[in-house]
Amino acid sequence: MPPLILVTNDDGIDSEGIRTLAEALNPVGSVYIFAPDQEKSAVSHSVTLHRPLRLLKKSERIFAINGTPADCVNLGIHYLGRKPDILVSGINQGENLGDDITYSGTVFGAVEGAIQGIKSFAISQARPDSGSNPHNLEAWDFRLAGKVAGKIARKVLEQDILPSGALLNINVPALKEEQVKGFRITSQGKKTYQELVVEKTDPRGIKYYWIGANGHGQVDLEGSDIQAVHQGYISITPLTIDLTHYPLLEELKRWKI
Repeated sequence: MPPLILVTNDDGIDSEGIRTLAEALNPVGSVYIFAPDQEKSAVSHSVTLHRPLRLLKKSERIFAINGTPADCVNLGIHYLGRKPDILVSGINQGENLGDDITYSGTVFGAVEGAIQGIKSFAISQARPDSGSNPHNLEAWDFRLAGKVAGKIARKVLEQDILPSGALLNINVPALKEEQVKGFRITSQGKKTYQELVVEKTDPRGIKYYWIGANGHGQVDLEGSDIQAVHQGYISITPLTIDLTHYPLLEELKRWKI
């Protein structure tokens, strides 16, 4: 029996990235798509508790859900009647690097999979206009990221390399395939955020606000996901759902409270 593969994302059911991902994974196993019916970027690990969720069957293996990526994972498991052998979230339109991963619905779709005990990874494609990235793509092209997803999915299934509570975050630079320098195993990088809230006034004189409108910078840390992608490498970062800061844990044990 071929492996059962659950695919989700945060860009929505109609995104080009999720279609490319499903096509790339079809040779690996039986692919089922459970994805939001509209874009849900930056929802992180949000789940829907205060309204009903609806599942729309678009084809035999494609389902749209009026919820978040984490919702989609849970409804997908329920619909399938068992946990899939692997869960892949993406291909995200835009890189998920450094601190941005804590906001990403795509990454936390994979986190939900890991919490459920499923081998999971997230994959993102850097933007063609992503600043200091040495990009050569003039428009979105997810084909290389699709090939990477297929290769990683086979590795994860064949070698059983993901321990409980762990997942992978993969980022592909905005380069043509022949220009990519290879793979790097990386740590989570660090970003800097400027003026997260932008205040403006509408024609009626009423103030309104945009969050995140001015973007961010990054810290050039050796071995980080940010550095790898900006230098033309595909970044693979192992993440864990255990948020405990263990050095501080030992320090706190010495407190006399």
